[in-house]
Parts: sequence; structure tokens; C-alpha cells
Amino acid sequence: MRMRIPIALLAASLSLGGGLALKEGFTPTAIRPVPGDVPTYGFGSTVRADGKPVQMSDKITPPAALQLMVRDVSVKESVLRGCIDAPLHQYEYDAYVSLAYNVGAEAVCSSSIPRKLAAADYVGACRTILDFDGFRDRSKPKVKNPKTGKMEYPLVKLRGLTIRRNEEYRLCMGEIAQ
Repeated sequence: MRMRIPIALLAASLSLGGGLALKEGFTPTAIRPVPGDVPTYGFGSTVRADGKPVQMSDKITPPAALQLMVRDVSVKESVLRGCIDAPLHQYEYDAYVSLAYNVGAEAVCSSSIPRKLAAADYVGACRTILDFDGFRDRSKPKVKNPKTGKMEYPLVKLRGLTIRRNEEYRLCMGEIAQ
């Protein structure tokens, strides 16, 4: 039986890095992945090496993009270690890092994932990954969220995002190898 490991002793696996590169794809020139999104380049980086946000005119080489991806993953891991205090399997950890790489570690930390993990609700925490199946379209006017009553950008479903969330969920549940 595999044991869960304290999160402080985990690091993103090499297979996660390769998986992220494949999921994100390489773009040498900054693009908006979908309308209303922030500019990204390389392997989905939104922040340049100098710490400034990526601009639409920015360009990057594959080696520099890989360095940024490693840096970005490291930053996400650091934030996740600050909000998750539960032992995890490597595949669970990789799933949460992948999610954080895509939606931001702060979004993962402010979700119910840390609370569920603290309560040892590992299945529920993995299932919460599926709640991130939508994109807030900042190119459209804000609308009232019927659940929270807050004004938010509309949530748009994207097929590629649905596929990614299902893969992250299955990874988290130990159903697929990274």
C-alpha cells in the first residue's frame, strides 16, 4: 500500500513538467489563449523573467520558456505548501500543481481543496478540481452570480479546459499515470 508523504517533502515530478509542456503547448510570441484572457507565451507563462506581466509583443525562445515554466511551477508549489498541510500521494500533488499552474495557486488555496484535505477528504478534494471547469471571460461585462450575489465576469465552458480538468481529476484519483 502506498503511503502519503508530507507535502513539505514533495516536488513536482518530471512527468508533470513534460505533461504541462504538452498541455500548454509552446508559443514563441505572446497570445491570448482565449478572448478575454491575459497574454501568455512559452508554455503558458503570464509573467516574464523580469517579473512583469507578459505583453502581446513579447517573444521567447524554447530554452527560456522552459526556464520560466520551471520557475512558475516552483512559485506555485511554494504557495500550495503554505495552504495545504496534508500528506499526499505524488500523483495527488502533481494534480494540484497542474491545476495551480493553470488557474493560479491562490485560486486553489482559496477553494475548498485545502479544507477538504485537512479533513482527510481526499476524494472530495480531488472532485473539487472539476469545479474549475470554466473560464472567466474578462472581455464581457460582469454579471451577477446567482449563488454568491457577487458581480463576476461570465463563466464560459471550453472543451479543452473540460478535458484538462477531467485528466487532472483522474490523475488526482490515481486512475492515470502522469
